[in-house]
Amino acid sequence: MKVLIAMSGGVDSSVAAMLLQEMGYELIGVTFQNRIISADSEHNAIEEAHSLAQKMGMKHLVIDVQDYFNKTVIQNFTNEYLHGRTPNPCTVCNYWIKWGALWKIAEEQHCQKLATGHYARIGEQNGRFFIRKGADIVKDQSYFLWKLSQDHLKNTIFPLGDYTKPEVKKIAEKLGFVNLSQKKESQEICFIPDNDYRSFLSANVPNYADFCKIGNFEDTSGKVIGQHQGYPNYTIGQRKGLGIALGVPAYVVAIRPEQNVVVLGKKEDLAGKFCRLSEVNLMKYATVPDDFHCTVRIRYRSHGEKARIFADEKGFCCEFENPVESITLGQSAVLYEGEDVIGGGVIS
Repeated sequence: MKVLIAMSGGVDSSVAAMLLQEMGYELIGVTFQNRIISADSEHNAIEEAHSLAQKMGMKHLVIDVQDYFNKTVIQNFTNEYLHGRTPNPCTVCNYWIKWGALWKIAEEQHCQKLATGHYARIGEQNGRFFIRKGADIVKDQSYFLWKLSQDHLKNTIFPLGDYTKPEVKKIAEKLGFVNLSQKKESQEICFIPDNDYRSFLSANVPNYADFCKIGNFEDTSGKVIGQHQGYPNYTIGQRKGLGIALGVPAYVVAIRPEQNVVVLGKKEDLAGKFCRLSEVNLMKYATVPDDFHCTVRIRYRSHGEKARIFADEKGFCCEFENPVESITLGQSAVLYEGEDVIGGGVIS
């Protein structure tokens, strides 16, 4: 079987390729070129991926995805912030780039499957495919994969799903790739290496000054308590960098872009029990019954909270059993049943 594997030059995708080759698959590697990312780091990644592919005797492609990346991931990223929301670019990138663009290349190369170095697994039940948590609970990336379709899932292999990160590093060392096993990982958004999204917005939104202008801070009663430097500079739950001294800890509890207002409150004002979900994608089940109970994660590092899922005239709703802090518009809410991903949606 011929498999197209995404290769970033890092230890995860490299070991995934090694494992697949040991299993007897015929591999074609592909590395994306995207000039919006740091030129030096991207060049190094391409060179490292190409070098490994040569050593493994496999074909390696470098595909320029900058225009498509701009139209999908970057457009979503900037639009969300300009609407007072906090985006989840990795989820969007997985859907549009790492599977959307990747599968088209797989078809062109006559590959039957595609593979990545994600720490996740795929389950199947009653003819439906779904994401399962990876064996490594620290590195598990199931949260970012909820948008994948049934076609995506049934044609995907996750070679690292049953491994832990330390085990993956040991495999690289055992096969003679010591430097690769010690390569430092980035924990930041790939196109914002300095983690400063505000500067990125300023540089990439042509009319940014029309959105990012001085407005009012209000308290939860609607009283004006100061001025902010433009609502896109703030996210729900933010405490540091507010530029205002109130004598007590203050947090961003709401953003109203239409009025250019940022609402500040106490920590307890961040707690909520309800949110709506848009762009819902169901995996494990084609439908879920009303009053369906499951565990919901509203951020990557969350352990999840018990919740009831139901529908009203406006769509899917999520009601938590206990108050949850910082339910943030634009972030992903991912529904779990044990280790299985039932589906997910965007908090709206």
